[in-house]
Order: sequence, then structure tokens, then C-alpha cells
Amino acid sequence: MAAEAAELAEALRLQADTVRRLKQERAGTEEVAEQVAKLLELKARLGVDDGRPRFLLKTPKGTRDYGPKQMAIRERVFSTIISCFKRHGAEVIDTPVFELKETLTGKYGEDSKLIYDLKDQGGELLSLRYDLTVPFARYLAMNKITNIKRYHIAKVYRRDNPAMTRGRYREFYQCDFDIAGQFDPMIPDAECLKIVYEILSALQLGDFLVKVNDRRILDGMFAVCGVPDSKFRTICSSVDKLDKVMWEDVRSEIVGEKGLSTEAADCIGEYVRLHGELDLVEQLLQDPKLSQNKLAREGLADMKLLFEYLMLFGIADKISFDLSLARGLDYYTGVIYEAVLLQQQNDHVEEPATVGSVAGGGRYDGLVGMFDPKGKKVPCVGVSIGIERIFSLMEQKMEASEEKIRTTDTQVLVASAQKKLLEERLKLISELWDSGIKAEMLYKKNPKLLNQLQYCEDTGIPLVAIIGEQELKDGVVKLRDVATREEVDIRRENLVEEIKQRTCQP
Repeated sequence: MAAEAAELAEALRLQADTVRRLKQERAGTEEVAEQVAKLLELKARLGVDDGRPRFLLKTPKGTRDYGPKQMAIRERVFSTIISCFKRHGAEVIDTPVFELKETLTGKYGEDSKLIYDLKDQGGELLSLRYDLTVPFARYLAMNKITNIKRYHIAKVYRRDNPAMTRGRYREFYQCDFDIAGQFDPMIPDAECLKIVYEILSALQLGDFLVKVNDRRILDGMFAVCGVPDSKFRTICSSVDKLDKVMWEDVRSEIVGEKGLSTEAADCIGEYVRLHGELDLVEQLLQDPKLSQNKLAREGLADMKLLFEYLMLFGIADKISFDLSLARGLDYYTGVIYEAVLLQQQNDHVEEPATVGSVAGGGRYDGLVGMFDPKGKKVPCVGVSIGIERIFSLMEQKMEASEEKIRTTDTQVLVASAQKKLLEERLKLISELWDSGIKAEMLYKKNPKLLNQLQYCEDTGIPLVAIIGEQELKDGVVKLRDVATREEVDIRRENLVEEIKQRTCQP
């Protein structure tokens, strides 16, 4: 035992040295956090054996707790997103957090390795859902639904390598909006892009750009460049990395690791560096190679139509036709898009936060048919808002601006000016609660008035309803505005209406 303790103590010393060195070198936040976690684990193992169980107090890797301030920001973001979804006529659904493993298998291309598999549960092989799109397709096929506009906000799970400072987790929320049904081309697709524009504009995260492409244009490009059909999906996954790495690195991967010829790779390179607007669509429709490919022609014709609708919506200036956009998921069949932030609109932050894309989606006309017994297809298009990345940005902005964040919606604090008025406070607060007013009081029999006012200052409660012996005799309540410190006597029967008016509650 002594030898084991000594060994642990030495490991603890070395780990502490590692943490100190990393801090001195100003290493990345993720690396320091990981080494600190190891240090805490060693300390827990070395702790005194007093018969009590020892716990390593940390959340699992790739997850985090959300305190009241973080949740207040999160609810603000959710409210903005949900109001936009509802404005566009969407219904809300929910699905189980886990699915049959076979439901998820083979739908995500090379990312399928990131699916969390669960142990056998009474003969059912299950997996945690990877996204909300595949469960939605299963829901449509199972219930024989051919027409719906829905939104779904829920947690999904990915066995990914987390980068939590950039909003990349193993457990995180997705906010999805989808339109399923047979409609005229590009009208629902244009609405999805309009939704992305509305949400990002409302959240005021800074300047943004929505990149669009089409899987048919990509597949046509691969075909004319000499990529074998069997390699389309794997090459697509490599091209999808172009928002994170240089073309030279992608070229090395598709030639060295995936066996593509250098000629084909160089041909792809000529196309994926192109981006523009309607003018680029017109240019590619005249391209001697692409114009000869049926899939590419169809994709380009639809892209031209899409830009016409986007101009009618007044958002074409925020859209870029980008041939490097691939989105590696296997189920996309047509238009694909991804929204990226161009800068962080915050003078207090020295460097823009590197958060990657903040929304993405596309058309997936074949996914429902994969589940339908007769292979009946239901055309679908949708968008997913990257809530965790958006939330990370909002959190950084609020910290930098030192904005005070209210964590409750309390409208009024019920206070007393003298002692022995607990019963009267309880009566008044009950009246307010029963009338729908959000009210609080301090849990002391005889709190000092100054302490009650200070509590309002600290928590941001805007009003104080003060009762004293004289107020009780006169049948009034003294209503105090915390910000201006102005006080006015309000008849007891008029108090609810006065509070509602002052706090803008209907």
C-alpha cells in the first residue's frame, strides 16, 4: 500500500509540473483543461481512505453544465429561433433520444464512426441519435406522412473529439426546420435560406455569409474530372474539409490516401476554388465540361432559379455559390448550404472567435424512401441551426461587454418596512401569484428594508411592493421603482394592473 501511495504521489507531482508548464507556455485551453482533469483524478485516488466513496467531480469529456447565467442566454437564443420557425408556419415534433442502430447506420458517410452505440437492451441494438434529420425521416415513413413543415429542438450525441471553447461538444442541441412534400422546385429551399438569414440577423452575431452548392453539381464535377462512381462519397467527404484546411492538404488526402489520380485531383481543384453569385451559375452553364453532364446541368438550372427567388426575398447579397461546399453526409441529394460568420462584431474582443459554421442543411429527397417498405420517396429540405456555436459566441460577447444578465423574470419583490409583518407579506405575495405576477420575497421573518432593496439591485428585480403599518391602515401598497428610487402609493386593488403596466406584461 505504501509503495502504491508513493507511486501515486510521484505521478501527482509530475502531473502538477505538466499543468504548470502548459500554463507558462500558454498552451490551448483544451489541453490545459485535459491535464487539470488528470491532476484532479490523481488527487482523488491519493485521497485519505476514510471509508467514504471518493468522486471525481467533473462532467464527462465533451459535455458541460449550464448555470443560471448561461441558461438565461440560451433561453434568449431559443426564443429568437422558435419565434422565427413559428412565423414560417412550422409545427413541432419530438422523437426518442435513441433509435434502433440499423435506423442510423449507413446514413452519415464517414461520420458513421461517431455514432454512440448502446449495449444490447433486451434484444434491441440501439444507438444515441446523431442528428434530428434521420429520426425525422423514420418518423415520416413510419406514420406515412407525405406533407409537413416541422421544427424540432433537442439534444444529439457524437463520439467526436470535442473542442469546447469553439462550441464543439459530444452532447449538444440541434435546432432543425424541415419542409417535407412534393412542391415546385426551389421555393421551399429558398424559404430555408430566408430562415437562416432572419435568425442570424436577429441574433446580431456579426456579418455572415451563406454558402450554397448542389450535390448534383458536385457529382457532375467529379464525373467530368474522372472520379470513379465508387469514390464519389469518400472524395466528397475530403472536399468537405476545405473550410478547415488548404486545398493542398485535401489534394494530398484524395491522391495519397484515397487513390485518386493527380489529373482528376487537379481538375477538381480548378472547380472547388470558384465562388460567386448568379454570374458564376451562368458561367458554369456554358462550361464545356460541366454543361455536358446531365446531373450538373440540372443542379445549375435549379441554382439559377434559387438565386432568382433569393433576390425576391432581398437576401441574395448574403448568399455565395461556392463549389468547395460539399457537406459530407450521404443523404443530401440536391441544394446544400452552410452559414459562416465573417467577423465578430465586438470591439472588446481582440481576435474573432473561431467557431466554424453556425447553420447548415440541404435537400434530401431519398432519405424517407430508405425507410419506406415500398421505397416511396418524400422530397425534403431543411436547415439546422448550430445552437452551441452561437451560444458560445453570445456568451463571449456578454462577458466582454460586461452586460448584466438577469437569471429570473421576477417582476416585483414583496417587502416590509417594519417588523412582525411576515403574515401580511405572505398574503400579498399569494394575491400576486394568483394574479399571474412573478413575485419573490425574502425568507426571513423580519428582514431589514435595506437588505430587501439590495437584493433587488443584485438580481435586477425592477419593482418593490412595500407594506408597512400605515400602508395596511390606508389600504395601499408603496410601489418603488428600483432604478429611479421613485415611490408611489397604489391602492391594493389596483396593484396587479400597475405592476403589469410597468413591466410590460399583458
